[in-house]
Amino acid sequence: MSDEIQFSARGDKTEVELGSNFAPLFNDDGLIVCITTDADSAEILMVAWMNAEALAETIETGIACYWSRSRKKLWRKGETSGSSQSVLEIRTDCDQDALLLRVRVANSGASCHQGYRSCFYRQVNVGEDNQVSLKFTEERVADPDKLYPNK
Repeated sequence: MSDEIQFSARGDKTEVELGSNFAPLFNDDGLIVCITTDADSAEILMVAWMNAEALAETIETGIACYWSRSRKKLWRKGETSGSSQSVLEIRTDCDQDALLLRVRVANSGASCHQGYRSCFYRQVNVGEDNQVSLKFTEERVADPDKLYPNK
């Protein structure tokens, strides 16, 4: 990450919610939640986390970079699978504690490591006996073993 990207200090509530300074609020772990959507369809593709370094890299490169909580390192989306996410727009919510990326996905179009276009490929379903199950709502767009051969 270069030293060029600087986030603003958080001002008062009015400045944060109505001002033009970008002052993201990272949680106690130094992370901010990020919702990623398809730039054309607005379909939600995934939810991930960013730290300041991942956010700055995303802004600098135009390619989505996240923070992997399980691996404790930067996660450059598509680095292994080839399904990188080109960022067309970054938005923040009113109190700047959540981000929204609008992206286009390269290659297979799979944003999910399981080979689905979206990580939200199952619907919660309640049966007649009040048994809760998951119903698949999408077909895989890629073979996850081919996307991640060293898994």
